[in-house]
Amino acid sequence: MTTAREAIARLEQAGVPNAAYDARALLRHATETGADVEELLAAREARTPLQHLIGTTGFRYLELAVGPGVFVPRPESELLVDTVLAALDGVSAPVVVDLCAGSGAIGLSVAHEHPSATVHLVERADDAFAWLTRNAAGHERVHLHHADLADAPPGLEGRLDVVVSNPPYVALHERELVDPEVRDHDPGVALWAGADGLDVIRQVADRARELLRPGGLVVVEHSDRHGEVAPAVLREAGFLDVADHEDLTQRPRFAVGVAP
Repeated sequence: MTTAREAIARLEQAGVPNAAYDARALLRHATETGADVEELLAAREARTPLQHLIGTTGFRYLELAVGPGVFVPRPESELLVDTVLAALDGVSAPVVVDLCAGSGAIGLSVAHEHPSATVHLVERADDAFAWLTRNAAGHERVHLHHADLADAPPGLEGRLDVVVSNPPYVALHERELVDPEVRDHDPGVALWAGADGLDVIRQVADRARELLRPGGLVVVEHSDRHGEVAPAVLREAGFLDVADHEDLTQRPRFAVGVAP
């Protein structure tokens, strides 16, 4: 039987970040499900994401199903939910859209934590939309749209209180800077965003201008290398009071702006 110490040593030798946490999580998963420990450890040594191996990931108060074909949400994105909820404080029955929703982490968290928010989640990728559908089951006041962000949600132009998005934002030339768990296992459509990494952020900004009511808020995540250029995209799209915010490691992480 593989011990925790042995499992940790193997993952450390393979260069796995947070080897102790991952080793214990895999051993616990094997005990609970009967999965083969050796197969789990070998896959993690090969840098298959932990979340793919156990099939779930925690995000704020939710346990989300994830696996091949959908971007695994990161803790940094939880701060976007805080910003959205703060903007909606005291707003009765607000309407929110999550563009590039992926697993649904951000939008479903808003719906879960705000007592009256209606949330539209937009995802175009077939595989990701299947995971989103699974995660949205049982949630109230959510509407799913299997569509491109440029077209959805239809009929709500000028009516939304918040547009939030964690879009693809990795520049094509930055491929080798990305961890293998992300580069080799997260879907490319959720990662790569043109020569400067801003292609999809520009689309989000343009669609947000169409969807938001005057005074509505756009909240968009970006690379830690986009601390100046991502806010500039929002300003160029016509947003007011644009500001950038850091994540928990004090790196630039998301920009906000107010619709005129």
